[in-house]
Amino acid sequence: MDPQLQLLQSTLENLVQRLDQHIEFWYARDLQTHLGYTRWENFKVAIHRAIDSCEASGYKASDHFRGVTKMVQLGSSSKRKIDDFMLTRYACYLIAQNGDPRKPEIAFAQSYFAVQTRKQELIEERMQLYARLEARDRLRESKKILSQILYERGVDDAGFGRIRSKGDYALFGGFSTQAMKEKYEMPKGRALADFLPTLTIAAKQLATEMTNHNTQQANLQGENEITIEHVQNNKTIREMLGQRGIKPETLPAEPDLQKLERKVKRTEKQLAEKVKTLPKIEDKNENS
Repeated sequence: MDPQLQLLQSTLENLVQRLDQHIEFWYARDLQTHLGYTRWENFKVAIHRAIDSCEASGYKASDHFRGVTKMVQLGSSSKRKIDDFMLTRYACYLIAQNGDPRKPEIAFAQSYFAVQTRKQELIEERMQLYARLEARDRLRESKKILSQILYERGVDDAGFGRIRSKGDYALFGGFSTQAMKEKYEMPKGRALADFLPTLTIAAKQLATEMTNHNTQQANLQGENEITIEHVQNNKTIREMLGQRGIKPETLPAEPDLQKLERKVKRTEKQLAEKVKTLPKIEDKNENS
């Protein structure tokens, strides 16, 4: 693992607090900078988004997020009160889910808090899964934008399919989309990207983004012009990979992303159910 991520793992483990030796939690202020946030106000926005996610998932936010007030030492001998949050592991996970996954510390935190055990190999395995899911989602968004651009330039859905297919043919060195699906022994009706490795997904996404950009910059019109552009972009990406000894068509298939995505959702639910929740706050008026 990257030395900086190893340091982050050690830091997160050292920051954990415990109530009655069996309820673990973290203070938000302690986590803030380690999750890539320099301003408390911005971190609070992420916390409140995570609270909304918690409620939307059917769990009580108060079981996982607890607003508290702490006294902190100033430069002089004086102290002042600051607001903070006690966060369970599930709360920390949701906050990381609402962060920017392109930040290494956020990507690591998503995996660290999702995995109950602190075994490094499990965290690394989950980080690889998150990277692949994130790459697949970015490719989907790029394709969506390309579809809109094509529609504005008189290309229908059938034309969009032909353009994408010819792009794949160029990227995979003469293997069509269907040929790659057969090579990977994929179930019928499934998207090729759900079985591609992260590197190939990222290559397809970059080629698509280049097509989006150049089509708009050069104001390309019609299926023929945009096809030429998209094919050239995929050839360029293939040549770049080839310079590093990589042939996309020779990379092995990866496990089905749809199944892995369902596994992630199950794990998230299990995490919420297995994590020891924060103790209830006694009503001060109850015994008065």
